[in-house]
Amino acid sequence: MSFEQIIGQEAAKERLLTELEQGRVPHALMLTGPEGCGALPLAIAFAQRLLGGGVMAERLQHPDLHFVFPIYKKFGAQKPTYCDDFIKEWRSLCLSQPYFGMAEWMAACGAENQQLVIYGDESDAITRKLSLKSSQGGYKVVVVWLAEKMNETCANKLLKLLEEPPAQTVFLLVSEQPERLLQTIRSRVQVIELAPLGVRTIEHADEPMFFELFVSLMRLSYMRKVKEMKQWADGMAALGRERQKNFFVYAQRMVRENFIYNFHRQAELNSMSEAEAQFAVKFAPFINERNVWGIMEELSLAQRDIEANVNAKIVFFDFSLKMIVLILKS
Repeated sequence: MSFEQIIGQEAAKERLLTELEQGRVPHALMLTGPEGCGALPLAIAFAQRLLGGGVMAERLQHPDLHFVFPIYKKFGAQKPTYCDDFIKEWRSLCLSQPYFGMAEWMAACGAENQQLVIYGDESDAITRKLSLKSSQGGYKVVVVWLAEKMNETCANKLLKLLEEPPAQTVFLLVSEQPERLLQTIRSRVQVIELAPLGVRTIEHADEPMFFELFVSLMRLSYMRKVKEMKQWADGMAALGRERQKNFFVYAQRMVRENFIYNFHRQAELNSMSEAEAQFAVKFAPFINERNVWGIMEELSLAQRDIEANVNAKIVFFDFSLKMIVLILKS
């Protein structure tokens, strides 16, 4: 995750980079903001910068990069459960869907309806890791996601680490509800508040990806490649709820733009990018009076189901199958 891939939050990015360039990186920072604002991706991007980049940092496998996040105790476990027991699932989700929230993490780690907590044992594990010398001779970085999920024991032990931090160690806390943290912890971190991302900001950042996904679906539907459509639906299910909803907003715009394209008044009525306009040359004839309202209705219904937390794989696969019939009506 590079700084260039972070959506918006320009002031926060500039502040972090300035502190790094001037050698004024505090030993503890807390990024706060609502779910989806990009606090975790920004923390990860900054951690990778602190560690000098490289393949290991990009893969979140750098030996001096440590993660703490809410987990659950596995059924029947005789020993303490640590974040490292879920690190494979964590890395996979961070790399494939960096703007995820608690719902996506619960699904990825198999939590079902269990309550997720950061246990006191985790702070002991972090203390042990930080007692070792940096493997690369530079920073050691600890990223704590949803720090407000720490139980009392963990919070008190973390406080001691923040009061007497190991040399060359940076703590990056991410919180959606900082008021739930101990006041003593909040007083020992520099806070960077992140504003919610506007819908248009997110859409603009994701539009190149949405365009490729839209084109892929239309082509697969036209060719009736059901197996590939199922794979497409599975890929969409991994994007996260906000991006899934925004995809349907984008798809409705593309259908509307291609319908208007048929009236040959592009300069006056269309607002497509160059790539979208090139695609419309061949695709627009398939969107007309016989199917445009049906397509728009199915897009709206699918968006409603995603907002209602219906299983995303089912929603996207069902919609893609309906597109086969609707495209044939052209």
